[in-house]
Amino acid sequence: MREASGATASSPLVELAGLKHWFEVSPPLLERMIERKERVWLKAVDGVSFAIRRGETLSLVGESGCGKSTVARLVVGLYEPTEGRVVIDGVDLAEARSRALRRRLQMIFQDPFASLNPRWRVRDIIAEPIRAHGLARGRTAIDARVAELLHQVKLAPTDGEKYPHEFSGGQRQRISIARALASSPDFIVCDEPTSALDVSVQAQILNLMKDLQRALGLTYLFISHNLAVVYHISDRVGVMYLGRLVELADAAGLFAAPRHPYTRLLLETVPDIAMTGRRREPLAGEVPSPLSPPSGCAFHPRCAFANERCCRERPELRPAGGGLAACHAVEEERLPPATSIIERAMIAAASATG
Repeated sequence: MREASGATASSPLVELAGLKHWFEVSPPLLERMIERKERVWLKAVDGVSFAIRRGETLSLVGESGCGKSTVARLVVGLYEPTEGRVVIDGVDLAEARSRALRRRLQMIFQDPFASLNPRWRVRDIIAEPIRAHGLARGRTAIDARVAELLHQVKLAPTDGEKYPHEFSGGQRQRISIARALASSPDFIVCDEPTSALDVSVQAQILNLMKDLQRALGLTYLFISHNLAVVYHISDRVGVMYLGRLVELADAAGLFAAPRHPYTRLLLETVPDIAMTGRRREPLAGEVPSPLSPPSGCAFHPRCAFANERCCRERPELRPAGGGLAACHAVEEERLPPATSIIERAMIAAASATG
């Protein structure tokens, strides 16, 4: 039975409001006292807000170190926010004391071998959440539930007698998914669940996750840096840069007409297999240090469209073409039209067949 809350069927299942998480990376106290140094903070997540509707998949993308995985861990309660709130079905996660609410949140990790206990049989790994939350009583009922979960992820019930090392990477990830489903969650955070797998296996896992979402009414927060994966599974996409959300839009709209210059840069990484000779937007510099991010827009040192305002004033998310973008150049309509990634794919297909 679900915990009562003020949420309605039309309200978002998950809401993040001004979420921040800072890691202290200061020198030791004695060194700070002798050399008169101040405490140093790494702003891994610096004011992220979005909502996820029931039954949808929202993906977060961006370069390594942009804060995607930190957001994932904040959402499931593995980290406590420095500031801001995570609200699940109308209940602030920081104030939730009920295990009934927390069992509705699960996470699938990037490395299926590291996240599975190598000393436990698969049946015990999957049964652990069932026992912890009291979802079944007695060995017979628990074994029956474990067999059902293994069948849902396209494994045999007899696989429960094996150990994780006896399975391939894709099979281990299926076991991780079965474990996540064991507590009958509504919301699953997927932290790059396919990045450690071969491309052919990635497609199988993604299709399985979509089938489970339709069958069980699941809601996903999907973390990835692989744009092909994101395009395949997402309803909406959020783009992060140095701890902040710089664009949020429907997946189709974002891939067809990216607004933020950084989003365009990410889409430029898609190979031009047709060799059309299309012009690429110039890019200069490296990702700035999160310990001392640039003033104003954090992307301005690498942006070909930055002006003086971008250097001094930090942009906020504003409506842009059906989505949201944090960019002064978008707001002032200074950007040239973007080349659609879908259009590129059509050009490539025509070139291959013609």
